[in-house]
Parts: sequence; C-alpha cells; structure tokens
Amino acid sequence: MAVRREGTITDVKGIRAAGVACGIKPDGRKDLALIVSKVPGPCAGTFTTNYVKAAPVILTMRRVREQGVAQAIVANSGNANCCTGERGLKDAREMAKVTAEALGIPERLVLVCSTGRIGKPLPMARIRKGIKEAVKALSEGGGLEAAEAITTTDTRPKHGSVTIRLPGGRATIGAICKGAGMIHPNMATMLCFVATDAELSRALLQKALSEAVSLTFNRISVDGDRSTNDTVLLLSNGLSGTEPIRGRGEAGFSKFKGALT
Repeated sequence: MAVRREGTITDVKGIRAAGVACGIKPDGRKDLALIVSKVPGPCAGTFTTNYVKAAPVILTMRRVREQGVAQAIVANSGNANCCTGERGLKDAREMAKVTAEALGIPERLVLVCSTGRIGKPLPMARIRKGIKEAVKALSEGGGLEAAEAITTTDTRPKHGSVTIRLPGGRATIGAICKGAGMIHPNMATMLCFVATDAELSRALLQKALSEAVSLTFNRISVDGDRSTNDTVLLLSNGLSGTEPIRGRGEAGFSKFKGALT
C-alpha cells in the first residue's frame, strides 16, 4: 500500500475537480467545489445523526439511499443552507440542476453538500455563476483547489490518496476533507469526499465506508458539538482495470477497506 499524504481526489483515474471563488465568503477565498467522474458509478454515504438536517443533507441522503449511483458532487462553503425551510430544499435541488445542465448529465447523478453559517439563504445568483465557472475549470489537477474550496475555519486543506494492489493491477483511493470545530462522535461539521477507481458494488461500498467511518470519524470529539451538515461520500467508477471486488470474504475487500480506513 502506497500512501501519498500530498495526494488528493484527482489521483483517482477518471476524476476531475475544481475549486472557485463565487462570492459566498466575504474575504474572497474559494467557496465552491466540483468533483466529477468520467462515468457514473455506485456511491455510498454516511450522514449527520442530528435531528436537524440541512437541506443538502436531506437531498443527498435520499439520492444515495434510494438510487445509489452518482457522477458528480457540488459543494459550497460559507453557507450551510440549514434552517432555510422549503426555499433551502429548492436551492439544493437547483444546485444539482444547474450542475447537471452544465455537465450534460442527468440531474439525479449530482450530489449536493454545503457547509458554513446556519440560517441564511444561499446567494443563488452567485452560486449559479460559480458552478458554471467550476465546470470550465475542471481538471485532473484540480483536487487541491477543490479541497481548499470546502474549508471554513480549517487552518489548511485536508487531502490524501492511497494506492493498493488488487488482482489485475493497482487501484487508487483519493479524498478531500474539511472540519476543524463542532467535531463530536458521529462526525460533526465535516465534509469528506472520497473516490476510487476500484470496482465494487453499491452494497460493498456502503459496508466498507460505514465500517471505516465507525473506526475513524465517529471516534473524534473536539468541542462536543454535533453539526447539521456532516456528510461523507464515496464514489466508485471502476476505471482502474482491476478485477471487480465481489464479496466481503475476498482479500481484495479487506485490502480496500483497510486502505479506506
């Protein structure tokens, strides 16, 4: 297993990303991230256990659990789109719609996340423009910019990748993450986006992710506060060319889960 601490989500074959500033954060820092896979594939997720869930969490949780397939993640920072009522749900759906139209993919394949201040509506005119800019900026080297764009109070962007040997070749897992405060067991105010070019079923992805999160993020406590927006997402596109992992009893599954953790 080869770990790259300076690696990122775009180390994964077929993944492009971008991070842009669209004006949500008043200081001009990057605040909108986009991650896109060359092909759709199975997805898995874990989400906040807070009774109050932000609009994008409600939308994305439903898509992960009901359809389990995705191709893109769009995320903004600086505004949580939480406690915003029906307008918040409408805005989350519109983020997915604008992203899908700009990419030329079905809207149902777009997952949406937000992080930041609670209780304020999203500045949708800025976000619409930012999404279109992010689509134009997509690149195989854009993972670090995407990692920067999801930060809030973080002192630095968080990212990394790992490569493992599987039957048929090598596969990569890459990730970006944010979170500094309001971290309490069962994730908290954190977003983590993970992609892999290994090929696994939706059920195996969810099994691996749930077990990895239980051993990592769900054991962290910083200040005892639990957020409304925590989300960890895992996408698989199977583009590594390695043999598919078909069962929990396979050595490949143990390797994958160990690397993910």
